[in-house]
Amino acid sequence: MRGGEQPLSRLDALCFTRRVVAQQAARQPALIDRWIADEEQRQAERHRGQERGPQPAQWLIQYGLNRSNVGAVHTGDCWVATRSGRCRPATRQHARDALRHVPACVHCRPDPALGMLE
Repeated sequence: MRGGEQPLSRLDALCFTRRVVAQQAARQPALIDRWIADEEQRQAERHRGQERGPQPAQWLIQYGLNRSNVGAVHTGDCWVATRSGRCRPATRQHARDALRHVPACVHCRPDPALGMLE
C-alpha cells in the first residue's frame, strides 16, 4: 500500500470480483462458439476428404503366403477378401485372366459378373 491509499474493503473486493467474473462469462460463449465452428469445419473437411478418396476396388486378387501364387478372385466387397489380408486390387482384365487359372470365391462369385460362366 502506498501512502494515503485505503485498503480495499470486503465489499469493494466482492464488487471487483463480480466484474471480473461477469467479463469472463461474457467472453466464454463467444469462445465456445468459435470452438464449435472450428469443429464443424474439421468435420466438413473430413467428409469432403472421404468423398474424394479413392473408390474401393471392384475386383480383388487373393495371393498366397509367398505373394507370387494367386489363390482366388473376389469382388471388391467380398467379406472373405477383407478378412484374408492378402488381397490386392485388380483391373477387370486382370481378374478375368486370373480366373482362367484359379477358382472364383465361392462366397461372392465374381465369375458371372466378369462374364466367365463355365
